[in-house]
Amino acid sequence: MIGHRISRLGSTIVKQLAREGYLATYGTKNLHRSYGHYLQSLPVVPRQARTSQEAWFLKSHKFCTSSTTSSENGDEETEKITIIFVDKDGEEIPVKVPIGMSVLEAAHENDIDLEGACEASLACSTCHVIVMDTEYYNKLEEPTDEENDMLDLAFGLTETSRLGCQVIARPELDGVRLAIPSATRNFAVDGFVPKPH
Repeated sequence: MIGHRISRLGSTIVKQLAREGYLATYGTKNLHRSYGHYLQSLPVVPRQARTSQEAWFLKSHKFCTSSTTSSENGDEETEKITIIFVDKDGEEIPVKVPIGMSVLEAAHENDIDLEGACEASLACSTCHVIVMDTEYYNKLEEPTDEENDMLDLAFGLTETSRLGCQVIARPELDGVRLAIPSATRNFAVDGFVPKPH
């Protein structure tokens, strides 16, 4: 459903740009071949005419590639919780984490030694963490089958083990303590060669 809407939006943008002559500036070579045959018969608009059209287009169409969680004025601060990482040596490192951020992202942003070899695509177990308090573990959503499959490969698996990429900061997790295991299993680095099927 979302893919269809994005596709329709992209099509609408290309048509709007074509109508307003933007493609004369950038040419059709930058577009995929599938659009090229639609654009061959477009009129070329003189440069002076495009300037006002460009200004109108940019003014009336707001584009943004990043999301924001605070108000446009910047008055509000993002709500944060405290997550306490316990490293391999037993040292506790408290970190302020915005609501909605994964534990893996929070660890990376705060230079905590938590690996994430698959970049949160649920293809490894290197971001394995251990929830130290059962009370907090019970507040987490149930792990998916895919997460459980990856956890089966984790070093030092416990009853309260989770993948850091799947644990999302929520207000009820304020104060959770997460132990980072002393080792990880990263098959891509450890020399694992899958057998052909």
